[in-house]
Amino acid sequence: MTLPILRRFGGLLLGATLVACQTGEDETLLSGDVQGTTYHIKMVLDGLPADQTELKRAVDAVYDDIDLKLSNYREDSEISRINRAATTDWLTVSPEIAELVDIARQVHDKTDGCYDLTVKPLFDLWGFSRHQTRVPTDAEIAAVLPHIGMDKLEVDVPGRRLRKKDPALRIDLSSIAQGYTVGRVAGLLEAKGIQNYLVEIGGEMQVKGRKANGKPWRVAVEKPTPYTREVERILDVHQTEGTAIMTSGTYRNFFEEGGKTYSHILDPRTGRPVDHHLLSTTVLHPDPTWADAWSTALLCLGEQKGYAIAERERLKALLIYGENGGLKERFTPAFGAEMPMATTPASPLSTRAPAAVTETR
Repeated sequence: MTLPILRRFGGLLLGATLVACQTGEDETLLSGDVQGTTYHIKMVLDGLPADQTELKRAVDAVYDDIDLKLSNYREDSEISRINRAATTDWLTVSPEIAELVDIARQVHDKTDGCYDLTVKPLFDLWGFSRHQTRVPTDAEIAAVLPHIGMDKLEVDVPGRRLRKKDPALRIDLSSIAQGYTVGRVAGLLEAKGIQNYLVEIGGEMQVKGRKANGKPWRVAVEKPTPYTREVERILDVHQTEGTAIMTSGTYRNFFEEGGKTYSHILDPRTGRPVDHHLLSTTVLHPDPTWADAWSTALLCLGEQKGYAIAERERLKALLIYGENGGLKERFTPAFGAEMPMATTPASPLSTRAPAAVTETR
């Protein structure tokens, strides 16, 4: 997630332009631009009678449906209507929103509150929402903090309901919604019998099976440096049952003021950007929604506490942090034990997408 937390779902899925073609390796490619980012879907059809035009329409419908429910940049979206509802009554919501809030609540509880969907007022205050960044005053931060906290939000998943204990509470699903979208698109492919694929939206990815030539999918993780795009490491994904690969980073969306750098990763407990040396986190998980939430949560926690919690939760995680002017990598035991890896010297990444992880040959 090198794009800002509020970036990735800011109208992300409106106006998708879909392109399909057959690659030289008998892999069918769907790709295009969606507002704010790009997406690429590679599929091995294995003789399936897939109608590419119909498949494009189906993918487009998934994007439109999710955008209408989860986008904070659409006034007519469901989440925007929920945020405008100044009430403490139970609100009926779509099953997607109830599910995402429930997953986020669980990650919040496991991270001492560092991961929190109710940070939207803080993003607005710091200007990350509309790319009008500034350093707010202590008084402004103090005024917003009482309206932040997942403890002020109740969810009833079976009943598909939310309740804001504070009517001023506002929710932002950007740090989890793109992973959910990847999962929805992957589920669509599998429903059509496609079992070998790579789905990537803005650098968030899920892969399953093998490439058309029988080789594993190869994924490049970006070096977390702000002004260059180079490969830090290449992962050979041998898990044919499928895995999500999600990366979050502090090094793309930030601003400088008064000689100090301010990251877009805000700690909801302080109301201020995180102040540690962790630059990026990559999480592998069977479920892309969980992977997306965890990659952001670990990035909020920092290189020490983030690693400790990732190890405790048995997450497959790669943490890259700055130390003495260089970069250091740290893998959790679960990652090192189950994820065969290939390393590569630093080299330029393709400019096809603003992605922290990208498929490579």
